[in-house]
This record gives sequence, structure tokens and C-alpha cells, in this order.
Amino acid sequence: MDVAGSRPHTVVSGGRVELAVMWGGFPLLGAAAGGLLALAAGWVAGLPWAPLQGLFELLDRLPQPQATAGTAGVGALAGLVVAGIGTAERLIVTVDAAQVRLRRAGKDRHVSRAETRVVFVDDGHLVLLDADNAELTREPTDLPADRLAAAFRTHGWGWADGDPHRSSYRLWVPDLPGLPTGADALLRARERAVQKDRRDDARELRRELGRLGVVLRDEEKRQYWRLNGRAVTPGQQEPTSAERGPDGR
Repeated sequence: MDVAGSRPHTVVSGGRVELAVMWGGFPLLGAAAGGLLALAAGWVAGLPWAPLQGLFELLDRLPQPQATAGTAGVGALAGLVVAGIGTAERLIVTVDAAQVRLRRAGKDRHVSRAETRVVFVDDGHLVLLDADNAELTREPTDLPADRLAAAFRTHGWGWADGDPHRSSYRLWVPDLPGLPTGADALLRARERAVQKDRRDDARELRRELGRLGVVLRDEEKRQYWRLNGRAVTPGQQEPTSAERGPDGR
């Protein structure tokens, strides 16, 4: 636990070991791969089915050891780029009794404990739900669930060992009844985005569906859905009552 001023807080991140692996390991792997590429260029160039044969033939004609040193250097540089991207994209979670700060790529998002009913890890995502069982946030992370659980529980947050509404999800198929008006069209568009791996579009469409009261989970590019407490389906005047499950509080 770290202390900032008079407020105790807990930080969960990959720490120095993760940074050492990324900034030390990735460049070394890149350098090794680059050096092997130059050493094996002649052999690969002789394979009739190998792609990019022109490139391997060019590498094979370059003098040694300069070719191996050059490709190893390029590989190390590529490893540094990967390490930089990984460092920027890693999630850092800072929890105290009042709020949680989620930091990624230099941007912070704050969620208050007062608006959060339950927190859990679901298929590699840190999820926070509000009192209507709507998602306040869903952040991809590879942080250990036990460390996250300990951090949130230490500061009095409600924690569940898994999605308390997992049994409420239904597989989406086109024209399925029971969805709010406009949700089916958004789900069709999101299905195309997921199939084509357009992640930014899929995230934006998830947010739009959330505004309609639809909560999603993806399994092998198939969409499963449930309604939260603010959803209004055709023929209803009042929000639906989302099924409330155990939340660990």
C-alpha cells in the first residue's frame, strides 16, 4: 500500500519486473530474431515456396558479419518499439476508499466508490457495475485477479469472484425480440466490426448499446447480451428490472 498525503491507497500494476521484461527482453528477442534471419537468409532463399524470396536473396548477398549485425540492430529497435507500446498500454489501477483511478496510455479515468455497486474480473477485463447493473467501465487487463480483489476489498469496495450476471446473458441473433428499439441495428453493425477486427468501431458501438441499456460480452466473436436496469423495451414505459445476483457485498 502506498500513501499520498493523508489518504492511503493501493496501486496494482505490473511493477518493475514487467518493465524490466519488456525493455530488456523484447529488444534481446528482436536482436536474436534479426541475427538468425540474416544467418538463415541463404537457406530460406533456396526454398521455392518461401515468401519474400527477393528480400532473403538480398540479405544473402550482403557481406558478413555486417549483415547479421545490421539485422540484429533492426530487430532490437523493433523490440524497443514493442516495449514502448506495451508500457503505454499497460493498465495501472489505483484504489482508495473514495475512488479508483484507471491509467492507460497517459490518460486517467476516475470512478467513484459511491456510484459503484460491484467490481470483478471477467475474461481478462476489469469491470465495474453501478446500482442498475450497467457497466461503468470495462478495461482489458492481465493484472492478477487476486491482487485486484485484495486492493478493492482492502478499501471497502464490493468485489465478486466473477460476473454475478453471467447466467443472464443470451446469445444474440438478428431480429431477436426483447431488445430496446435500435439495439438490433447496432448489434448487426457491431457484429460486422467484430468479424473484421475493427476494435475501435466495436468499442464505440458497445458504448452506444450501453446507452440503450444493453450490456455485452463477446465469446469467440459471438455477441451475448443482457439488459440493465435502465433499459426500455418496446411496449414498456418504465425501465426493466435487471436480475440482481450476488455481488460479494
